[in-house]
Amino acid sequence: MRIYLDFEVRRVDCRRCGKVKRERLEFVADNPFYTKRFAYYVGRRCRSATIKDIAEELKLDWHAVKELDKQYMAAQLAKAGSPGPKVIGIDEISISKRHTYRIVVSDLVRSRPIWFGGKDRSQTSMAQFYQWLGNTKSERIGLALMDMWKPFRNATKAHAPNAAILFDKFHIVRHLGQALDKVRKSEYARLSGNKRRYIKGQKYTLLSRWENLTLEGRHALKTLLAANKRINTAYLLKESFGQLWSYEREGWARRFFENWRSSLKWQRLKPYEKFAAMIDHHWDGIAAYCKPENKVSLGFVEGLNNKIRVIQRRSYGLRDEEYLRLKILTCMLTAL
Repeated sequence: MRIYLDFEVRRVDCRRCGKVKRERLEFVADNPFYTKRFAYYVGRRCRSATIKDIAEELKLDWHAVKELDKQYMAAQLAKAGSPGPKVIGIDEISISKRHTYRIVVSDLVRSRPIWFGGKDRSQTSMAQFYQWLGNTKSERIGLALMDMWKPFRNATKAHAPNAAILFDKFHIVRHLGQALDKVRKSEYARLSGNKRRYIKGQKYTLLSRWENLTLEGRHALKTLLAANKRINTAYLLKESFGQLWSYEREGWARRFFENWRSSLKWQRLKPYEKFAAMIDHHWDGIAAYCKPENKVSLGFVEGLNNKIRVIQRRSYGLRDEEYLRLKILTCMLTAL
């Protein structure tokens, strides 16, 4: 059942400009066929369902639902206010094939994304964020969490000189996991016959943490480590590297890393040697973990990436980039 509102709208002479104007109705949405309250209801429903499902449920046009949702998200952003972050997280997302990227910047203190933009993941695109934020607010940033992508680092040093740069621990651990998998593949290629059966299909068993493995997985891991000495050495080195994040003084952290790197001698683990060289080259952004003021929660950026992937998967790809921007910037805000 549809409900229609019939009311008179007053038209008045404007004393300032001399033109005839119509009074503004605060309860009417941008689309005059709907009220704001109904637009906000549609927006709340679109937070957990697709536009198509809501359009079918409410007997509305697909485009009308999308526009009502955009108005709802714009109201959310207006209520959240202008950001003034002290700690930011920087990451990129792929929005289509052929390496098309956009940059997402988050306020890690307030746990919300605050900027989505750029044309790629270049230094010029990253600089657009600091230009949008302004010089005063950029200089107030005390910590910037990012991966080891050089353009992000250079733009941050140029526009936020007071920010300490901290490399994302999850990205570093991912590089170490890739090095371990390369060792596994090289051992599989070196061996033949029945000796391969312990290695085949054990990629995620090796990369998973011990406490996350099932009983069957733990048994397979023990068998693999007992059967192959080189993989056993690589696995133990991967597990011991996690101790690096527990140090509170840079000197002790550096001493641990040098001892860890020296243990690679005579082990013939080329992927690990490359990983150690990468850590040495990016040491400043890793040593920052030792400072107590830099102890921030790192799970938010990865959690946000998962949310973005859910948004993209639910929409089967979004051709409207402005709609995707609003979806990302409001996904962590409270409902109106």
